[in-house]
Amino acid sequence: MSRRWVVVLVLCALVALGCKATAGAVSGDGTEGPPPVPVAGFPSSMVALGDSITAGYGSCFAPTACPRNSWSTGDGTQVDSHYRRILKSNPAIGGHNRNLAVPGARVNALPGQAAAAVGAKTDYITVLVGANDACSGDMTSPSAFRASLDDALSTLKHGLPQARLLVVSLPNVFRVWELGHTNSFAVGVWKSGICPNLLANPTSTAPADTARRQAFADRITAYNGQLRDACKQYGSRCRFDDISTFAFDLTMLSAIDFFHPNASGQNALADLTYPGTFTW
Repeated sequence: MSRRWVVVLVLCALVALGCKATAGAVSGDGTEGPPPVPVAGFPSSMVALGDSITAGYGSCFAPTACPRNSWSTGDGTQVDSHYRRILKSNPAIGGHNRNLAVPGARVNALPGQAAAAVGAKTDYITVLVGANDACSGDMTSPSAFRASLDDALSTLKHGLPQARLLVVSLPNVFRVWELGHTNSFAVGVWKSGICPNLLANPTSTAPADTARRQAFADRITAYNGQLRDACKQYGSRCRFDDISTFAFDLTMLSAIDFFHPNASGQNALADLTYPGTFTW
């Protein structure tokens, strides 16, 4: 290869690298510009922690996580999530929405998720967890639930002392059974084994089944008390949002399992929990 062509190729490579290094935000007309300036009063990054509800499980008509429909960090068009609402007021958050929620996660997974959030250096964190701790096997005791929760929140407080933390209560999961146990289609779907501590033998009125369902409801109530108290102990940077009395309906549940919220349910969660302002 001649020296001339070597010089040409080197110059081309340098130009390409230079373009990549200096690229800024792209405006509506396709021209590049500086990145958006953060708007005071709104976070410029956010992270979601939790389980399948926040991961958007079942909301895309498939038995898998669908984070684009998450009530918290979703960036799809079906759910007006916290992220999308913040983006309208503060474009600087664009692309800075990380979802660490994992389907099936119990509260003992929260400390690891919190550590990952600290590594992300985020401004705003949402937490919704606990349904799996009550749904199957031996339910997590309220004291063990609190221990894992305190561990996670301690990690967040020390690693991200200026971040805003939103802790959301569990919804009235017992209502899923109340709404669906007379619906033959839902009952048929539940035979797959979803949340057996609540939904096994859903049409039975035997004392043992009634007692099992009531124990589930009582444990969810206990978890919500721990979530509220842990947030209070955290201090002024934590806000607790109690959605335990929200009267959702069957149309807000995924037809995949009649348990997880579909896109409509995720949108309702976003409506209920969006703080509007971030001054706490």
